[in-house]
Amino acid sequence: MHLTYFSPAGWDTWDLGRKPLIREGTPVLIDEDLRFEDNGTPRPTVAVNRWLRELPTMSVPAAKSWKAYAQALRTWLEFLHDRQVHPFADRHQLRAVLSAFAEYRFNGPLEGRWDGSTWNNRITIVAGFYKWALREGLCTDVPFTYAQVTHYSSTGPHETTRNLATVRRAKPHVTVKYLEADFKDVFLRGLAGMTPDGGEDTAPDRFRGRHLGRNAAMGRLVVSSGLRAQEFTHLLTYEIPALPARRTRVPIRWPLAKAVTKGSKPRETWIDYGALAEVRQYIELDRDVATHGSTYQPDPRLGDQMLIADPHWEGAKVNGRAVSWRRLTPIERRRLVAPDGTSPLLALQSNGRPFIDWGTVFRRTSQRIRERFEPRFPTVTPHTLRHTFAMATMEALIKGYYQQAAQLVVDTDEDSALALYLTKSEPILVLRDLLGHSSTSTTEVYLMRLDTQRIFREAYEQAGSRSGLLSSAARAEAAEEFDEGGI
Repeated sequence: MHLTYFSPAGWDTWDLGRKPLIREGTPVLIDEDLRFEDNGTPRPTVAVNRWLRELPTMSVPAAKSWKAYAQALRTWLEFLHDRQVHPFADRHQLRAVLSAFAEYRFNGPLEGRWDGSTWNNRITIVAGFYKWALREGLCTDVPFTYAQVTHYSSTGPHETTRNLATVRRAKPHVTVKYLEADFKDVFLRGLAGMTPDGGEDTAPDRFRGRHLGRNAAMGRLVVSSGLRAQEFTHLLTYEIPALPARRTRVPIRWPLAKAVTKGSKPRETWIDYGALAEVRQYIELDRDVATHGSTYQPDPRLGDQMLIADPHWEGAKVNGRAVSWRRLTPIERRRLVAPDGTSPLLALQSNGRPFIDWGTVFRRTSQRIRERFEPRFPTVTPHTLRHTFAMATMEALIKGYYQQAAQLVVDTDEDSALALYLTKSEPILVLRDLLGHSSTSTTEVYLMRLDTQRIFREAYEQAGSRSGLLSSAARAEAAEEFDEGGI
């Protein structure tokens, strides 16, 4: 089964009376024989594609999510096709296939296995499709069974429905959501092909990647700026801030284009001097080598190429028209061609084409670290690095690091606006703006799902030790209370 994405390019030659009412980038599933019906009877893909087109009206506005939904349905439909079972067959047949599907995904060939998280995500999507098909009268049976369950919280018991095909998972607080400083350094060195202590990997089976500079620079960029995957994947080289003339302890401000941010909300984040210097070095060395002698031709399925002329920080002339980078969507950015004939996207492959599969790079690096050096090392995702940025930034704000650095900036009269912002704003407000949350309530809930207690405890202890408030006698007395059960 083929998965493609709709583009209205050239619609005026399709003998239609108007432009198609389908959003650009909408996924489309097509059977291997490229047919949508048999003897006038629509195939199941017709219903699936209709559901995919309606996702924006069902609280699924992001194009990235549409792709995940289409991939989940394609996997299920391909399994049904191999077992010669119609997607809208009777419940008995569908339940039998669902059982076989679970067996295959949990105990089948290694390359086809899913973990509990992936299974629950894909099955929830498939279940959503069947609920829709049932409402639309397209089917009479579904393969899933639901049960009423009660959840308890601080506001009391809540009744909800659970799909019994999903599997129980560990509570969120027992999983690793971010990397502490030591594991963060191990991961960044792993991206660079080094050992955990920063040395050269001399083992016979050492990693021999071709894009170590690129991977390390992008990893450090994310943990220094907190960008989401879509944001850093579609960065243009023109949008990377200029490196200050001298090293500074205060981060460098970085405005982000609203066309690639979540919810299309413009925001500013920052990046520290060291990370920015590494990205700049990648652009000037590794990336330049990757694009040398290559000519980039965008995938025609994305649309016509967009030729850049006279590029600068704010924008350029694109196909002869002045365009701001802030207005270009991820798809449009992949259609851009720089004046030298290369792609202007920051991260490139060895053939000069844009590189977008960061989830795989981070997962394989995590696995290599786990197998070679540290069995406890978690599987890192792009969002793990965003969480890592949030925790490291919150820790620096609570301990006053950035405020002290900002005061130095005031004294030297460099970026006084950022200095004023850092010295006058509450840490939670700063982090809210950096992460792009709509309110501090969102940021507070976000932090509650991470481990902020450690940050406040260590900051309190360090401040108390410096001031003499937490004397050894006070610590001993508190410890004694716990030993005797007095508290």
